[in-house]
Amino acid sequence: MSDSFNLFNFKKANIRILHYTWFAFFMTFVVWLSLGPMMPFITEALGLTDQQAKVLLILNVAMTIPARIIVGMLVDKLGPRIMFTSILVLGGLISILFAWADSYEKLALIRFLSGFIGGGFVVGIRMIGEWFPAKQTGIAQGIYGGWGNFGSAGAAMTLPFIAVMYGDNGWRYAITFASAAAILYGVLYYFIVSNTPKGSTYFKPKKSGAMEVTSGKDLALYIVMNIPLYFALAVLTWKLSPNNMGLIGQPTVYAVYIGLAVMFVIQTWKIWHVNADMLKNPVPEIHRFKFKQVAILDWAYLVTFGAELAVVSMLAMLYVTWFDVPKVTAAFLAGIYPVINLFARPGGGWLSDKIGRRLTLMIVFLGITASFLALGMISREWSVWMVVALSIVAGIFSKAGSGAVYAMVPLVQRRMTGQIAGMAGAFGNVGAVIFLTANSLVDYNQFFLFIGLVSAAVFALIVLFLEEPGGQMVETLADGTVQMIDVK
Repeated sequence: MSDSFNLFNFKKANIRILHYTWFAFFMTFVVWLSLGPMMPFITEALGLTDQQAKVLLILNVAMTIPARIIVGMLVDKLGPRIMFTSILVLGGLISILFAWADSYEKLALIRFLSGFIGGGFVVGIRMIGEWFPAKQTGIAQGIYGGWGNFGSAGAAMTLPFIAVMYGDNGWRYAITFASAAAILYGVLYYFIVSNTPKGSTYFKPKKSGAMEVTSGKDLALYIVMNIPLYFALAVLTWKLSPNNMGLIGQPTVYAVYIGLAVMFVIQTWKIWHVNADMLKNPVPEIHRFKFKQVAILDWAYLVTFGAELAVVSMLAMLYVTWFDVPKVTAAFLAGIYPVINLFARPGGGWLSDKIGRRLTLMIVFLGITASFLALGMISREWSVWMVVALSIVAGIFSKAGSGAVYAMVPLVQRRMTGQIAGMAGAFGNVGAVIFLTANSLVDYNQFFLFIGLVSAAVFALIVLFLEEPGGQMVETLADGTVQMIDVK
């Protein structure tokens, strides 16, 4: 692969793969995040309460937490080609079922199940990591993530216009149309891509079921880092309990809590099983990586993507309920926020390539913290255009932060890129669940303030503990040959 990076040189195989793959990601987001701009239409057509609408938004992101972990493992094992096709086809079919559900209970259940389509993001991280060298990883991953994330804006800017054409059932037709398009592209994707460039090796983990770590300290940290994933699902269960929404009974609540505890114990055992030999036979220094890098990237993505997903889900409702903006106009204004992905996320990746991963993350987290704290000061008396402007500034920093996170993810350990990307992606959805739960409990300005305070805490972690990637990572071929891969 040439050192030059020309985004429109379609003669180069890796550039074609980049475009095919960001569009696959784009289609998953059109289907998955169509709920945000459709929410005012669904609420009016079905007579939903404000709390029912907010719970649907939380359910929409909940399943993506375990999905991104599972998809990360599967993509490392099966490859990106078959995984993206499977997610687009199956996700599209489930989304069509949602569009034609005839009760709130069915809407809630199917929307919870359809959240797995958000795991598609992880697939492309591995694909792009295979096709681009380390010095182009930031910009390539940024374009993939930024242009793919634009799917949420694509949904916000097109689906409302379809919805208004068909009256009360307009939202059903809009979501069905988007889902059918995703299914068709999923089939096409299978036939136009390959997992690696010709002659390259697709490295797979030596063991499956959990991530391999390389020290006892990292093993303990890995186990602890799984707790927030289960905590977010427990928070969602609490939100659905009789004391809140009343969508599930108290026996079900207790059963879910017990189930989550059992799952955590099983996963902890699996992590131990995969890594037990490492405690007896220490990993040679040349093969080690620091899991703290993964942990900090997880928390960083909790803020960057968690904020993005939460904000894009609630902005339309904010504009309608606080500023009396018409529904279509509100959806359009909310769509400006994800449009920023077109340049901000690639910008974060590009800046990471140019000035360093750690420094870029420090800069963007200062911006995230300041802008969300400023949004925390808004009131109903503000001009809606001031809120739009501030949300754009916050969006630029948060999306650039997402680009910076994934500029670093593929440089930690190649054979586990899917799992590392999956865990970071899952934390992004943990952030979305936590932030959207906060949104359902407090006023919109307090919701923004909460995001700003969490961002400040993660900024401290980056400053104190994150290390700049450098040197080379080591991978072993099937025949035992060691291969050195440049990181810087």
